[in-house]
Amino acid sequence: MEDRQATLILPGERRLDLPELIRGRRSVRRMRPDPIPPEAIEAIIEAASWAPSPHGAQPWRFVVLTNPERKRALADAMAETWERQLALDGQDSETIAKRLAGSRRRLLEAPALILICLYLVDLDRYPDPERQAAETTMAIQSLGAAAQNLLLMAYRLGLDTGWMCAPLFCPEVVRDTLGLPTDLIPHALITLGYAAADPNRRPRRPLSELIARWE
Repeated sequence: MEDRQATLILPGERRLDLPELIRGRRSVRRMRPDPIPPEAIEAIIEAASWAPSPHGAQPWRFVVLTNPERKRALADAMAETWERQLALDGQDSETIAKRLAGSRRRLLEAPALILICLYLVDLDRYPDPERQAAETTMAIQSLGAAAQNLLLMAYRLGLDTGWMCAPLFCPEVVRDTLGLPTDLIPHALITLGYAAADPNRRPRRPLSELIARWE
């Protein structure tokens, strides 16, 4: 297999070791409009494909959006659903408008969006619902691992990302808007680009809180 990272050279690459990449990765909300080389996006998705998965099924598929009109159509469609959901939560119209504007800006400013979809077709099949549910859970867990690989590779290449979970709340809307087949289940939307501003980072909990038991 061709090693895309070995031949790919981008300005702003972060030649860091793994602990530095893990600590350095951040969630960015403001992106510059600079286009992203297609080979960089391919290298990022290839990194995602090396994540562990149940039985090696690789239960994820990726949709790349760089066309402004497609991004705008997706932002508009999801906004309609989110507006209804926020109203159900009792939020006032001014707050709703502000939150919708912020999310729409994130989608339209990012030069590329990567939609991560769950793909269950190749999973093992069981006669009982309990094991089948566990199989699906394993697939979802592996989707998170693929997403983390994607985020780390993007950061390594000098890019930044933001993880948006909006597709989880309206998968049918996303699928219909983009004309995706029904066996693709939208789960996460990754904004990809070059940071226009450094984000405020939330502190991490100390290990004394995170380790529940050590025996």
